[in-house]
Amino acid sequence: MQVLPDDPDLLKAMLLAERARAERLEQIIKAMQRHRFGRRAESLPEDQLLLGLEEAEQAEAAEEAHHEQADPAERKSRAARRRRNRGALPAHLPRVETIIDVEDTTCPCCRNLLHRIGEDISERLDIVPAQLRV
Repeated sequence: MQVLPDDPDLLKAMLLAERARAERLEQIIKAMQRHRFGRRAESLPEDQLLLGLEEAEQAEAAEEAHHEQADPAERKSRAARRRRNRGALPAHLPRVETIIDVEDTTCPCCRNLLHRIGEDISERLDIVPAQLRV
């Protein structure tokens, strides 16, 4: 325990110094609370938020990889679940075929026919809104 002096002027000066220190610490606490809970805390840049999510995703992926190495059967079952219904839409749904092709099939430089290099076929599920009739 600190021994206090008997001089009243010195005690007043010490009291004023402690009050100033306490006030400064309170201002620091209020500033930190404003920073943590104020409007600025909610408006973090998107990049900053994505960094936090990226770390969580990396940790989860590392844990899954560890489990898959420990149990190969689980790895095969996960792969089967992922491939189970990829892109296979029910056959009873009506289909609308749209072909997207180039208008002119002649080569601009030699005027010969263009060769078909490849083609992609994809299905996309569309929702047609309800129709009202009278």
